[in-house]
Amino acid sequence: MGLFDRLFGKKEEPKIEEVIKEALENLDLSEDTEPDLTEVEEVSQEEAEVEIVEEALLQEEENQETVEESQDSEPTVEVSQEEVEEVPNSEQVSEEENPELLETAEENSSEVLEAETPQVEETVQEKYDRSLKKTRTGFGARLNAFFANFRSVDEEFFEELEELLIMSDVGVQVASNLTEELRYEAKLENAKKPDALRRVIIEKLVELYEKGGNYDETIHFQDGLTVMLFVGVNGVGKTTSIGKLAHRYKQAGKKVMLVAADTFRAGAVAQLAEWGRRVDVPVVTGPEKADPASVVFDGMERAVAEGIDILMIDTAGRLQNKDNLMAELEKIGRIIKRVVPEAPHETFLALDASTGQNALVQAKEFSKITPLTGIVLTKIDGTARGGVVLAIREELNIPVKLIGFGEKIDDIGEFNSENFMKGLLEGLI
Repeated sequence: MGLFDRLFGKKEEPKIEEVIKEALENLDLSEDTEPDLTEVEEVSQEEAEVEIVEEALLQEEENQETVEESQDSEPTVEVSQEEVEEVPNSEQVSEEENPELLETAEENSSEVLEAETPQVEETVQEKYDRSLKKTRTGFGARLNAFFANFRSVDEEFFEELEELLIMSDVGVQVASNLTEELRYEAKLENAKKPDALRRVIIEKLVELYEKGGNYDETIHFQDGLTVMLFVGVNGVGKTTSIGKLAHRYKQAGKKVMLVAADTFRAGAVAQLAEWGRRVDVPVVTGPEKADPASVVFDGMERAVAEGIDILMIDTAGRLQNKDNLMAELEKIGRIIKRVVPEAPHETFLALDASTGQNALVQAKEFSKITPLTGIVLTKIDGTARGGVVLAIREELNIPVKLIGFGEKIDDIGEFNSENFMKGLLEGLI
């Protein structure tokens, strides 16, 4: 079963109201099934059906009135209190006649409200759905408007669709490939109406990302020390992601250490040190303007000596000085291998999803500077440009392995393509 079938293959169960309505509509009153029915019987049967519907509506109105009465209980209390004062000998029994009972009821109701609204931890899929809401609604609104404007499938339809996809940040290559495949599908299926291609569009987006199911999204943790090198321009959330991951892995029982190798930016060192203090993990730092490779060497030796499970290294992100950055990263790589020959086990590029196609440009440039094993996609919750994941997948074939869902300390996790595609496309078909 493919990814699309796993995500969207099952149909939702019909609502009970729809089942009842369909049953009444399909009720066979023909002469073949009931040949002996007279006109009077037919009329009485119709009246019975009407009575059933009216009773159901009446019951629903009574239930609604009951709910409204319960919601308006406070105003009713005030009126009844006045009535009790005016008519002290009234035989009506109410809570207003017993203030202690009223106070107890109020205390109990507040306790019930507190009990009914506990702080429930979000599931992984709920985090994807929440963080991808802007992307999903933005793309969905454009797609719905697009279909509303076209009554037939012609060349203008495909040109406009390609432009829509590009505006949704799925990338020029993805948009072009998808449009060409849809042209073929339209001819094959002899599709005349745009709505006939709606499901096919979503299916093709899933297939483009799936690429035969070869995701390689798994983080390659080692039995001993796992070394993770983080690169990325300043301001994309790289250091914050490292701090949140440190918290996540420590909560999982791992021994974690951080290395502040962005030594030429004092703010970066201070920020990582603050994260270390906050999540209670050690941070290796060096003197101001120190050689980043020397700080990394100290961190590697300490990690081996102290039996650290996960070592995360924060590096500089001066993309405008590509030659210097390349030389620096190559030197850091040699130092790491001097201590652990097979390290780094992961080299992550942090990308800000809100920058859209600019994130794709950064990914292309960094992939020229150093081999990348995965991407950390940050700030996905505050943007409608989550479609850039599809562009990165199609044009660079670099897997997204980590994703940031928001600002809370636990709003980061390992990327899951099924959760992502479901969160991105749910409700569009």
